[in-house]
Amino acid sequence: MINQKVVDCLLANNGIDSNFLNVQLNQLSKRGIDFADLYLQNTASESWVIDEGIIKSGSYAVNQGIGVRAVCGEKTFFSYANALDQRVIKDLVDNLYIESVNKHNQGYSNVNNNVLNLHTFENPLQSWDSARKIQLLQSINQIARAKNYVTNVIASINLEYDQIYLARSDERHFSDIRPLIHLSITIIVNKDGKMERAAAGGGGRYSLDYFSVEMVTSYIEKAYLQAGLKLEAKPAPSGEMPVVLGNGWAGVILHEAVGHGLEGDFNRKGSSAFSGKIGQQVASKGVTVIDEGCISDRRGSMNIDDEGNPSTRTVLIEDGILKGYLFDELNARLMNTHSTGNGRRESYASNPIPRMTNTYMLGGKHTSEEIIASVEYGLFAENFEGGQVDITSGQFVFNASVAWVIEKGKLAYPVKGCALVGNGPECLQHVTMIGNDLALDSGVGVCGKDGQSCPVTCGMPSALVSKLTVGGEN
Repeated sequence: MINQKVVDCLLANNGIDSNFLNVQLNQLSKRGIDFADLYLQNTASESWVIDEGIIKSGSYAVNQGIGVRAVCGEKTFFSYANALDQRVIKDLVDNLYIESVNKHNQGYSNVNNNVLNLHTFENPLQSWDSARKIQLLQSINQIARAKNYVTNVIASINLEYDQIYLARSDERHFSDIRPLIHLSITIIVNKDGKMERAAAGGGGRYSLDYFSVEMVTSYIEKAYLQAGLKLEAKPAPSGEMPVVLGNGWAGVILHEAVGHGLEGDFNRKGSSAFSGKIGQQVASKGVTVIDEGCISDRRGSMNIDDEGNPSTRTVLIEDGILKGYLFDELNARLMNTHSTGNGRRESYASNPIPRMTNTYMLGGKHTSEEIIASVEYGLFAENFEGGQVDITSGQFVFNASVAWVIEKGKLAYPVKGCALVGNGPECLQHVTMIGNDLALDSGVGVCGKDGQSCPVTCGMPSALVSKLTVGGEN
């Protein structure tokens, strides 16, 4: 299904005809390739920032262009331009270097033509005027600054309206509109000369009305509470101990330490810790990991991926057994399987590669209170910031921004300077209790891979990892 707004924006307004795109793709097909596509994109973005009670910056930008891709065997040949007209497209096609290689003799994998409608198509840049957006940031500043010990508030709103048109060498054309909103609030507190900061926020593929008074207030309260906890925090312990992971954003560990290792390109090349382990027990019983790009309104959701395939729900690990990987067209073709709707690219200037969307672990039967109560001495890691992962080995280091020491089954006191060090596959083997409180993050995730960034969602229930190395100051 082709959206007429996209056609007007990307084709009609630039003097481009859809038949012309087919002609160019046919020219590429004559050069002995397996398949090719043309990816046209227009992205409008807007942002506002308040700092120290002043609107420090405001910006608006429009970026449009086209990427031309041809695939032959394992090799991809690609060029792009930040302009759109038929002359530019023809020049890109005519001058695309294609090396003589052995064909795979297979084109695209089977494409599902199901049409999804996961979110609004409303343009968030136009739904509120500038005065209302600024008023939102000013009200956040006023509410937060009225709280004890708050010395500064930094708040930003970021809006995006993305339109894509995709033409493929199998003569199928696709379009999509992808709105995205995000609100971030950072609160800085100072008590007795001790300064701390914390941030909260969220968003997704919503209209701006999503940022209701209640939603904004919840972000403020969360940031303020976390900043206050940091003021009272003691140095974190160190050593191997049981660790309880909180629900929601703690799923970033699952995303980074496990999810990337389940992407098809790493496994085709045999460079993942999960390579060649389909059907094997790779996690504790009860651990089920899902990637689901078709959840309504979520940050990582898409009606179609950047190759025209509809988003799907892919079971990666089921009850501890590895069931599958995430695929784009290229890696699926080379591994004799089908795309899972996970071919994503940052923009028209990037090649599609296998990427996660909304990745989470299913819930279990225990309450978070029961899980914490089972720990004699350990750590409760509630929230995270920053980390590093080695895909090949699965080794990871993550910094916990909000954490508590557990003593005799109770949260004893908050700690800071806390890092979790471990191995993703091994960590999955030590999950001994899973909570019934599955939650997805509030809409803040950005995933980086091969120099490309994409919006994603992470999630998980509370879970007990029986042993994990904690790097602290004690």
